Amino acid sequence: MFNVTKKSIEWGEETLTLETGKVARQADGCVIATYGETSVMAAVTFAKEQKPGQDFFPLTVHYNEKYYAAGKIPGGFFKREARPTEKETLTSRLIDRPIRPLFVPGFKNEVLVICTVLSHDLVNDPDMVAMIAASAALTISGAPFMGPIAGCRVGYEDGEYILNPELDDMHNLRNNPEQRLDLVVAGTKDAVMMVESEAYELTEEEMLGAVTFAHEQIQPAIDLIIDFAEDCAKEPFDFTPPDYSELYEAVKASGEAAMREAYAITDKQERTAAVSAAKETAKAGLSEEQLEDENLGAALKKLESTVLRGDVVKNKKRIDGRALDTVRAIESQVGLLPRTHGSALFTRGETQGLVVTTLGTGDDEQMIDALQGTYKSNFLLHYNFPPYSVGEVGRFGPPGRREIGHGKLAWRALQAVLPAATDFPYTIRVVSEITESNGSSSMASVCGGSLSMMDAGVPLKAPVAGVAMGLILEDDGSYAVLTDILGDEDHLGDMDFKVAGTENGITSLQMDIKVAGITPEIMKTALAQAKEGRLHILGEMNKALSEASDFSVHAPRIETMQVPTDKIREVIGSGGKVIREIVEVSGAKVDINDDGIIKIASPNGEAIKKAYDMIHSIVAEPEEGVIYTGTVVKLVDFGAFVNFFGKRDGLVHVSQIENRRLNHPSDVLKEGQEVKVKLLGFDDRGKVRLSMKVVDQETGEEIKKEETAD
Repeated sequence: MFNVTKKSIEWGEETLTLETGKVARQADGCVIATYGETSVMAAVTFAKEQKPGQDFFPLTVHYNEKYYAAGKIPGGFFKREARPTEKETLTSRLIDRPIRPLFVPGFKNEVLVICTVLSHDLVNDPDMVAMIAASAALTISGAPFMGPIAGCRVGYEDGEYILNPELDDMHNLRNNPEQRLDLVVAGTKDAVMMVESEAYELTEEEMLGAVTFAHEQIQPAIDLIIDFAEDCAKEPFDFTPPDYSELYEAVKASGEAAMREAYAITDKQERTAAVSAAKETAKAGLSEEQLEDENLGAALKKLESTVLRGDVVKNKKRIDGRALDTVRAIESQVGLLPRTHGSALFTRGETQGLVVTTLGTGDDEQMIDALQGTYKSNFLLHYNFPPYSVGEVGRFGPPGRREIGHGKLAWRALQAVLPAATDFPYTIRVVSEITESNGSSSMASVCGGSLSMMDAGVPLKAPVAGVAMGLILEDDGSYAVLTDILGDEDHLGDMDFKVAGTENGITSLQMDIKVAGITPEIMKTALAQAKEGRLHILGEMNKALSEASDFSVHAPRIETMQVPTDKIREVIGSGGKVIREIVEVSGAKVDINDDGIIKIASPNGEAIKKAYDMIHSIVAEPEEGVIYTGTVVKLVDFGAFVNFFGKRDGLVHVSQIENRRLNHPSDVLKEGQEVKVKLLGFDDRGKVRLSMKVVDQETGEEIKKEETAD
């Protein structure tokens, strides 16, 4: 019944296996990749005809994690997987980015790639397994895919690069000072296609070394896919790229002059309108038959690309007149919004981000339910890109894949410089509202986020800036690396290379290639040029703010205290009764964890002190020789019981009330009376012994022995 093909290699510390022919046989290509005991199924289907009028490549990648893969049942009312998690969305983008440029130019048939996590060993992250499975499925499907690709993850510890480190080693790197890198690289046999990373101030040389190491390490996986495909690949789909050379020549003849004039305009809105007019000029010189040609859109785009790219490489001239390594004018402001905890407006040319920081308590931490378990995050960064930022009308609603991806990139860049949670026990939420966009709004979010957090009083280890680099690579090998790219340079260029970091090193690197990869020489040039740009931007940011400001009066103050773990139950009380009383009486928020660390939060310092004193009275032990203020709670023949330390009572023997003989304690005391007592010690049964006569009841000072004797 089944015609199974199965191949395996030893890769890193585990066995990598590819299998096809048993499951999902009606898909054009289906491969189950297994690494360790983590298995991902990738199924590929593609339309055999192009939709009429289709002028873009409709590739869709879905990565989805099934809770059964880790032996878990989903939470929530319906108990089934619902909308994609952030991890699923980011992994879908991670797979899409390196495979998209490798389809034959001109192929515009719909392609669907679905990756499903079937088994998770909680050791090996399924995202890289999914990328390899998707590449193998595309390679055997017959689709015009110029792969295969493979991907791997790289760690960096004690000066050594680590291939595919375990999941726990990559989790919460901020609290793991030994591990300084979480890098994902995808590439073909000959070139790197995609880079994504979270780093802890690595040098340019260390980052380049990590990328080179990764490209070397993926070669066995690529060889495995090729060997696998030789046994089971389907016949290549009969596709010939459309030849629209004659149409392009006609478009060029009628519209090149107008297009060059349009791209000589520096203002984005004016240039956009002029480019649209140039396209209409080009169309005016075409015949009816040429106007109806389905390749007209491609020809017009090629004209745009040729005009822009030619000027950059040959004449070193950019759209807005800048030199190749020049950053646009920068203006930074902080403290714009009076009631927020921190705010910044970062403007770089025609790109602008309004970034706001809010400080919260432990109650505000985000609970993340993942296959490997549930954990909390105390740093959130959300990125919003409304249509007005590019002067357009359009969809406005929940964040899409792009917004989630850009937000995560900025999160990676900034979280490397955050203070330890033990030093700064706040939940930090940063929101970047992109109010204008013309190139690299994600890097504007990094710069604005750094300023905004410092404005809120977050003691960052160092300010962070980011810059987007571009590349124009011609067929003859000539190229130009561009600093701080515009939107058009990104759209019509060959690379989007984003680098963020401090003065000391890189905290995040993201690279997407639209051609068949770049050489180490080009990457080295881009990293060096990016460092110059980053340092320039940091200098401009420092003019507005270079270190943390004072706390906003509207931000909560948080004080931490440590209590013995065996006292946690006493602080919480039965059914939470005690901790609720502390919150109600003090007015502060109180959060306690399993380690006995208590966070007390309130904008009011008196409320924090009240809650602190109430908790301290519960968990602390009275000290011998210390004078306390207490309340008489009961009178008996032999003395008075005084509540003097939280809920702790002690006996003042009748002989310790005054320096004279009393018939009964009621001669001088009554219930509810406030008195000053000294803790003399504990008797053989642990009972507290108190004394009033050794303490001046007016001043609370201890009476010297000779005075007592008198």
